[in-house]
Amino acid sequence: MRGSAIAASAMMATALLGGAAAQADQSFTPRSDGASKQQVQNESVVTSYWTEDRMKNAKPGSELMPTQQETAIGNSRAGIPTTIQGQEPESRPYVNDNSRKKRAQYRAVSETPVSHIGKVFFTLGGTDYVCSGNSVASNNENTVSTAGHCLKDGAGEWAAKFAFVPAYENGNAPYGVWAATSLYTTSQWSGSGDISYDTAFAVVSNPNGTASLNDTVGASGVAFNQARGLDYKAFGYPAGTPFNGTSLYSCAGTATADPFGQTMSQGIPCDMTGGSSGGPWFIGNSSGGVQNSVNSFGYTSVPNTMFGPYWGSSIQSAYSNASNS
Repeated sequence: MRGSAIAASAMMATALLGGAAAQADQSFTPRSDGASKQQVQNESVVTSYWTEDRMKNAKPGSELMPTQQETAIGNSRAGIPTTIQGQEPESRPYVNDNSRKKRAQYRAVSETPVSHIGKVFFTLGGTDYVCSGNSVASNNENTVSTAGHCLKDGAGEWAAKFAFVPAYENGNAPYGVWAATSLYTTSQWSGSGDISYDTAFAVVSNPNGTASLNDTVGASGVAFNQARGLDYKAFGYPAGTPFNGTSLYSCAGTATADPFGQTMSQGIPCDMTGGSSGGPWFIGNSSGGVQNSVNSFGYTSVPNTMFGPYWGSSIQSAYSNASNS
């Protein structure tokens, strides 16, 4: 085995992910258009569940990944290059000055909060987990991007009590807890845990029942079927040593192919750990750029490199279904 793959800090494989207990309030519905959808529970249950203490004690979602090396990677289907423009919030009290400074180095840099980037919380098998996520432009104005393994246990169970907390910092939730009303991922991730398609989208609802997520915190534009080898800036909330998950970090660099050819994913220089899974990759050098991937996994034999899935037609299909729900 040439290298053990890790999802932000844990091992990576396409085998089924086990150990999660079935949730009585879930009903899986496969879709024929390249995406899978899951309805989730009542919003009030979710928002009341995620207390400050539960948020701080949640485990990195990367711990859900298995230890075997992945096999049977599929090819990402090529499609027409597509870019969807982002949206500014009605007001933006958090300004990320560091996000406009390009850094082509692996060491993660501390960032001030960004209103549309936040932490994702969910439960599987009775355990609380945390990942990262981002508000993206959508027709329903309430869609959040994250990693597939932060939303569904591969071909196993769906997450429960899924919530997005924008601009989280040290226990503070300045925009509240946004509970998911439905979850979407690719059929490849949902069907077999194929790490090349490790992306998902959650549709959330305003805890105050008023303005949309996009109007409240803003939304990143998204792009699909783009060229490979672009420059990216990635963000996330790493929780594994030496990080503690309390604040936002970023990495930047030029994307390169999987050195083992096991996935269609690309890697950038980055030492972020578990908890950063699902954090957005922006084309260019700013958190104001267009999103084009998420933090997904790493190889123990390729240190200080974070890999993210290529956003092709299958991931675009999952996004479209979430955006139009």
